[in-house]
Amino acid sequence: MTVPVLIVDDEKHTREGLMLALEDDYDVYLASDADEAFRLMESEHFEVVLTDLRMAGKSGMKVIDRAMALPNQPIVIMMTAYGNVETAVEAMKRGACDFLTKPVNIEKLEILMRRALQNRATEAKVEQLHERLDEKFSFDGVIGNSPPLQAVIEKIKRVAPSKATVLIEGETGTGKELVAQSIHQNSPRARQPFVAVHCAALAANLLESELFGHEKGAFTGASERRIGRFEAADQGTLFLDEIGEIDASIQVKLLRFLETRSFERLGSIKPTAVDVRLIAATNRDLRAMVEKGEFREDLYYRLNVVTIRTPSLRERGEDIPLLIKHFLSYFAKENGLPEVEVEPGVMRILQSYGWPGNIRELRNFAENAVVLNRGGRLTEYDLDPKFTGQKLLTAGNGSSLSQQPLSVEENEKRLLRNALVQAKGNRTKAAELLGVSRRTLHRKLNQWPDLDVR
Repeated sequence: MTVPVLIVDDEKHTREGLMLALEDDYDVYLASDADEAFRLMESEHFEVVLTDLRMAGKSGMKVIDRAMALPNQPIVIMMTAYGNVETAVEAMKRGACDFLTKPVNIEKLEILMRRALQNRATEAKVEQLHERLDEKFSFDGVIGNSPPLQAVIEKIKRVAPSKATVLIEGETGTGKELVAQSIHQNSPRARQPFVAVHCAALAANLLESELFGHEKGAFTGASERRIGRFEAADQGTLFLDEIGEIDASIQVKLLRFLETRSFERLGSIKPTAVDVRLIAATNRDLRAMVEKGEFREDLYYRLNVVTIRTPSLRERGEDIPLLIKHFLSYFAKENGLPEVEVEPGVMRILQSYGWPGNIRELRNFAENAVVLNRGGRLTEYDLDPKFTGQKLLTAGNGSSLSQQPLSVEENEKRLLRNALVQAKGNRTKAAELLGVSRRTLHRKLNQWPDLDVR
């Protein structure tokens, strides 16, 4: 689509000369004065407005003011033969992108317009990304209605607008980083960087450089100065995951930052001050580590200004059906596959399962179910035996079956049903798993027809 451009100038040869220079690449409109420009701006949308400063009637400053009052503000470039610093500053204050003196250098004008349009496109993409982030980490987008989850949301709402340091505690896979991102995204720092560091993933010497940066020659291989994550997060939020894994030397530097809001790069004695909000997370008991001398008590209290504990899935069982349906739908769209429907009995099994890996395990289960399922329905055939929560028994042929301490008849029924589920309804394979003949299996199924899972 050709970019629409409005040229406003009371000199005919100037506006027509600019039109001839630009019309091959742009959709050019002409206005001989400010009033005509106002009428055109009311009826047409312009990406760029080029306006002269001094014109008969209203000046180019009025054109800038009208353009800046539009819902979709165009890029405005001022042109004048009477250029001076004061005029340029005034035009910029009113919203002009740049200032050119007459006679206009066409090559310079085209470069300026291309650069301004590219910057506008980049800004639009960044804003779209922020809008998607706002939606993803908004409270309305949080999946689940259980009281433990709602308590976390309420705490995020209260702490997000503040500058307070936050410590997030919870088991692995409970969404601690998502909580940190939600705090950031609902804070005044939302348009600034969110920088995450997984402390356990780096050795102590590498982590120190990663966090605080280093000067050239600070250590072997430091061929140039490098800024750390603290500087990268300036004006934004720094998230330190697995904070319980950092060693004593880094604990000291982190404590100093929390006390002074400054730090020193490796190889430097000059303090560097930054405005960073710190959020830390851990799946360990820091209080117990303090008592054992494994974590500094003063750092613990500096980090523990506000504590948020992310609940495990065991504590929010009523949210499991919503989460499963959400992830099944998400992965179906992502892979271009049909959505998978979960049988009610299967959903009950999934809801009663302990989910030791929490949301991370549930997410992986949903992706696996979507990718491997071909029938459009999730049945017991598709479930891993771990979801039944039964003790495993090895059959005579070495295959794993499950049983519970029941009566002989009930135990036999359980073995038959589990074999059929494991064989996905294939009677021949089920008979092989049990180490019996197909005829014996048929006889048993005739005796107990409710066991047939086909």
